[in-house]
This record gives sequence, C-alpha cells and structure tokens, in this order.
Amino acid sequence: MRYFILAACAILLPFTVTASVHSDHQQLIQLAAQGHGNIKLDPKTFELLTSSKRTWSATIHLTALDKRRRCAPCKEFEPSWNAVANAWATTPKEQRDSHFFATLDFDEGPTVFQKLGLMSAPVVYVYPPTEGPRQPASGKTSPSKYDFSNGFEAGPLAEHLSKHTPIPIPYKEPIDWARWLTAAIGVLGSALVLRFIYPILTNRWSWTLGTVLVSLVMTSGYMFTRIRGSPYTGGDGHWIAGGFQNQFGQEVQVISFIYGLLAFSFLMLTFIVPYQSSPHRQRLQVYLWTGVIMIIYSVLVSLFRVKNRGYPFKLFL
Repeated sequence: MRYFILAACAILLPFTVTASVHSDHQQLIQLAAQGHGNIKLDPKTFELLTSSKRTWSATIHLTALDKRRRCAPCKEFEPSWNAVANAWATTPKEQRDSHFFATLDFDEGPTVFQKLGLMSAPVVYVYPPTEGPRQPASGKTSPSKYDFSNGFEAGPLAEHLSKHTPIPIPYKEPIDWARWLTAAIGVLGSALVLRFIYPILTNRWSWTLGTVLVSLVMTSGYMFTRIRGSPYTGGDGHWIAGGFQNQFGQEVQVISFIYGLLAFSFLMLTFIVPYQSSPHRQRLQVYLWTGVIMIIYSVLVSLFRVKNRGYPFKLFL
C-alpha cells in the first residue's frame, strides 16, 4: 500500500507543479490588470514574479520616489517608464500576458534592494523565462540590467526592452507641441524681420560695406588665428605675438582697424577732396588725410618691427 501511495504521488507531482505555476501566472495577470499594465510590487509579489519556475518574462523597475529619498533621477525617469509600460499594455492579450512590467519602490521593499545589493536607483532588470518555449536558447536565465548610458528617454528604453518581449513594444514618441510652436513662431518672426530688412539686404551699399569689412578681417589674419587656435592675447598680457609665423586674436582686430583707416583715408582723398568747392577747405583736407595716411602707415611699419626686430624699415616711429 505504501509503494502505491508513493507511486501515485510521483505521478501527480508534475501536475501539481504545473497547476501551481498556472495559478501564479493567473495571479500576475490579475495584478497587471489592476495596475493598468504596471504591477506594484512588494517583497512577496517580487518573489512571485521572479519565481525560479516561470514561463513568463518580466521587466522590473526599482525606484525610490518618496520625497525623503531625494532621488531626482527616479522622478526624471518615472514618466518614461510609465510611457513604455502603458504602450505594452495595448498589445494583444496573448503576448501581454507573457511579459509583465512591474515597479518596486524602496519604501515598499527595502529587503529586496538589500538582497540585490542595490545602493542607488533607478534600476531596471529584465528577467527572462526559465521554462517554456521562450526560454533563452543559451540557457542563461539570470536577469540583465538596463544601461542608462542613453539617458532616461523612453525611446531607447522601449527599443532595448523590445529585444526581450514576445513582440516589439508599440511605443511612439509623443508630439512635441512646444517644439512645433517654437518653430512656427521662429518662421513667423523670421518672415516679419525679413520684411523689414529686405530693403537693407537688397541695397548695394550694404553688400559693399559687408564685403569691405570681411576683406579687412580676412586680410588681417583672422583665418590664420582660427586655424591655429591662437589665443586672444599672450600669457604675459602682450597682444602682439613675436615672429611673422605667430599672431594673437587681438592683433587681428588692431591690424583690421589700421587697414580700414588707411583705406578710408585713400577714399577720402580720391572721392571727397576733389569735389570740395572751397580751395582752402580742399587744401586743408589734403593735408589732413595725407597726414593720417603717413602716421597710420608709420604705426603699421612699427608693428612689423615689434614682431621682428630685424625688420629694416621705419617711417616716423
């Protein structure tokens, strides 16, 4: 009789285990429905969800949202996690019931955090099935940890978790109305500004002035300093770099001003002075602009001598 009882127990044991796993699965389905696709865990339900005999997979979010914990990353990640969990809740029941999303707060299960050796949050673990057709071919059923190197955005999270779910998570980025509104305001503002500055943009003197300024800056060594990454001034406070192969940023500005003043003086002598009606005023302006040219050119030559002491030429300075 004893052998008969033992044989019956051996025969019925697999069915009992199967029934227990099925009961656990149904309980998880009910908890997921109550949480609208996101199971709220405690230590008991955590053990149930991560049972060593599970035909389902699970993604578990461990966080600390209580104000006392002062976990800013937890609050920042929470909307992304909820968005992905809600997206999975819209999948067909057959697939939805084979993968669960769950959240465990530190204040609801500190023993679980201690058991997992967690010292910070948020953390996301993915538990694969240990039994059934979705069991990993590699046989590795230990949980994997999500890497937050891509930030707390929902898109990368959904893309990563889709590798562990029966079907891809149907997450779609929400429309960024603020971005579109900003773009619309920018376009409208640009159109209004363009309307008022259009006469300036189509004026030949505007382009003339712009061309002259660009030419002065470029011929003064601007690109030379940009390509070489030259500092604005020297470490000792000097703004003139020694040698013809070196130049500071401030030096470019001074040389541009000198070139511009020389060009302006020649233009005055060429286009303005000849049309003066008064001989006295004309003669005075000739002396004035000629003097400006001689003095400024003398300053330019002296700068060459500062950069290279062997420069043989000088004017006044």
